Amino acid sequence: MKILISNDDGVHAPGIKILAEELRKIADVWVVAPLEERSTTGHTLTLDHPIRIIQLEKQVYGCSGYPADCSLMGFAHIMKDNPPDLVIGGINRGANLGQDVYYSGTVAVAREAAFHKIPSMAVSTVLDFQNFDEEDAHYHTAAKFVKKLVMKDVHKHIPEYHLLNINAPNLAEKDIAGHEVTTMGFRNYSEDIQKRQDFRGRDYFWIGGIYKGHCPWESSDGEAISAKKISVNPLNLLGRESDKKVDWHRILEEL
Repeated sequence: MKILISNDDGVHAPGIKILAEELRKIADVWVVAPLEERSTTGHTLTLDHPIRIIQLEKQVYGCSGYPADCSLMGFAHIMKDNPPDLVIGGINRGANLGQDVYYSGTVAVAREAAFHKIPSMAVSTVLDFQNFDEEDAHYHTAAKFVKKLVMKDVHKHIPEYHLLNINAPNLAEKDIAGHEVTTMGFRNYSEDIQKRQDFRGRDYFWIGGIYKGHCPWESSDGEAISAKKISVNPLNLLGRESDKKVDWHRILEEL
């Protein structure tokens, strides 16, 4: 089985390295990811200037573009003659819950593949990346869960124009309370805009905002994380009914 991995944290990020290492135990893994961090860039495609690719090691490439560029360059160019069976975005450093999926470059990796009818998923570890030590990140929890899904041939169950959005609590595997099929929730932010001045007295701005918690909607992705469960949220990208009826609850029960 051939798997293409990308992300928005960059090709050197620990999350993508841990995911690739875990999946290489069971699959032929290729990595095409940004050369620099491209977080919160959404589904940007580079159409106004060239994209450059650098091979860093065997089957690992750094790309000058955005996450969706990397996904497309991976399956449509680098792996064109032997396309991937599955495309994965992640493991992202931080949550991709609720409406954040629309901003996420990691989710865009999977969405670009889904638009080309390639089974895909996005994977994130839910942590506050502004207030943590990288050594405290439990990326292996998400990586091992994804490996279980791959070993169960999950890619064969994902309908066309759908993807799986997976979020794992930042906990050791032994502390996870299970996994749950969820719906998309909503996260509240303060949406602060900070006005500052540079040394010449000119105004500049930082768009930020502080996370204020999620809406307590039953079966939502945010509620699953609060319950220390891994959230598996099947996303229907076009809102159309699929001929393939998938019982995700049954599939997850078999893990």
